[in-house]
Amino acid sequence: MSKKRNIPECPVEMTLQLIGDKWKVLIIRDLLTGTKRFSELMRSVTGITQKVLTSNLRSMEADGLVNRKVYPQVPPKVEYSLTETGLSLKPILDSMVQWGIEYRDKMHRSETSFL
Repeated sequence: MSKKRNIPECPVEMTLQLIGDKWKVLIIRDLLTGTKRFSELMRSVTGITQKVLTSNLRSMEADGLVNRKVYPQVPPKVEYSLTETGLSLKPILDSMVQWGIEYRDKMHRSETSFL
């Protein structure tokens, strides 16, 4: 039985519903550079647990942001990549990067002005 999601009228709320979690944004950040295996994501998303990474990847797959490809071999090989919808989030993350750089620089300037 599939779980129906309430789709909010507000587009900002919809976006936050999909990527508002800290971990999801970091997973997307790492998948923007290309396909990754689970272990690569575990190493690159600092502080995330295996359970939380698995849960977020499943949720993102269900939301159409991530592709999961399983290779039939022993041991199993699983790779994750962004879908076209997931890739369409790049401008949002680029804006977040730019804002973060400007904010960090502003805070650094205000700290050094008191020295």
